[in-house]
Amino acid sequence: MSEEKSRIARAAGVVGGATLMSRILGFVRDAFIANLFGAGMAADAFFVAFRIPNMFRRLLGEGSLTSSFIPVFTEYLTQKSREEAREMASAFFSLAMVVLSLVTIGGIILAPQIVTVLAHGFTSIPEKFTLTVTLTRMMFPYLFFIGLVALCMGILNSLRHFAAPALSPVLLNISMILSVVLLAPFFKEPVLALAIGVLIGGVSQLALQLPFLWKNGMRIKLEWKPGHPGVVRVGWLMAPSIIGLAVTQINVLVDTIVASFLKEGTVSYLYYADRLLEFPMGIFAIAIATAVLPAMSEKAAKNDMAGVKETFSYALRLTLFLTIPAMVGLIALGIPIISILFQRGLFSYNS
Repeated sequence: MSEEKSRIARAAGVVGGATLMSRILGFVRDAFIANLFGAGMAADAFFVAFRIPNMFRRLLGEGSLTSSFIPVFTEYLTQKSREEAREMASAFFSLAMVVLSLVTIGGIILAPQIVTVLAHGFTSIPEKFTLTVTLTRMMFPYLFFIGLVALCMGILNSLRHFAAPALSPVLLNISMILSVVLLAPFFKEPVLALAIGVLIGGVSQLALQLPFLWKNGMRIKLEWKPGHPGVVRVGWLMAPSIIGLAVTQINVLVDTIVASFLKEGTVSYLYYADRLLEFPMGIFAIAIATAVLPAMSEKAAKNDMAGVKETFSYALRLTLFLTIPAMVGLIALGIPIISILFQRGLFSYNS
């Protein structure tokens, strides 16, 4: 078990290091956004619009999909053959493309209705509402790409390859930073450049994963087999996971709905604060969870329930050891941290 703990710690270190790089670039990105848009109408519109595909991503992508797919895929790797695992992954990838395409098309068509529900307060300000709908339609295709990215990440993590998936968000941050710097001056509404950056980031993230899949012998083929036993099992596992995640997303929606009725900038304040909260979560909690899930799935596939419990216990202790000090630090140093990171340009001390 000590060897397994070392593997988990090393994997968590790789994921945590890559996540740290991504989070730092994320703060650079947010600093550019805060400097250019502050906490005004354009920033509020962008953050609401960006939250919508991200909400669906967490429900259908990296949240429920990854946690449901990895155990089944790992079982195929452990108990069957690598080729059968590849066939199952190909079948699920093909089905995911269809489902994500339908959700994306539906989101683009119903963008005004979705924004009305999620940010009803914006309807009293036509210019703000129209801008939010436009941004939502531009960024909804991001869901298609990031959903497939989540599936690729699940496959690679199951194969104990963590570097490429963990570095993937770096490309999103880079594309958004470059879009602000290079494209924003060419738009009447500079915030539209950010939406283009999001789309480029989604495509780039998917493009990064595919060569590593091929290198690891997982050449995904488009095979329409929705009735494949592995695909059906993943679907059944996803159902309760989606319900559980929906509860969390409802909390986020309530925040957004209430904030949309408050003074301009409130949505942006919530976003910037949430970004700060996600920094230690991504480096520690999510990194450990990413590293430990394939290990637990492998033990479960071998019916080693004692090993599953011991691995989970170790991961939980490690997570608490790292996140409790981070929590205390954020509570004590929230104001100076926000000031250092964001207080410049249109983002004032009051912001």
